[in-house]
Amino acid sequence: MNRRKIILRCPLLLYFTISFGTLIAQEKKTGSNDDLLKDSLYVVNKVKVLNYSLKQFDQLFFEFFHKKSDSQLVLTKSEFYNYTIQIAIFSDRLAALYPEQKQIAAENKKKWFAESYQDYLLSKASVKK
Repeated sequence: MNRRKIILRCPLLLYFTISFGTLIAQEKKTGSNDDLLKDSLYVVNKVKVLNYSLKQFDQLFFEFFHKKSDSQLVLTKSEFYNYTIQIAIFSDRLAALYPEQKQIAAENKKKWFAESYQDYLLSKASVKK
């Protein structure tokens, strides 16, 4: 009897596993181009940024804000996300260095990942007016 229950549950378990896997695969395929770019930049920059010193990070951070605020310069999508993703990655380093700040670092990482190139372009357009 016990063996029969196991045999009956296997197809049901298999069905839900396949269904869930298909949903995840569809979700990844339908991600925006921005998300794909962010993910690829994350992979490319992760090791490099995790080894940044605080001085290197400060330089990156201020360079980004200088370029972002320059009314004569418009960053490309790749340049914009390269900065924001590197800043997000550095949050992981800060979380490792300061474990008591782990939650704040996670929130900062999420915030930087959520940055939108479209919003950046809109802010540039409003400054020109």
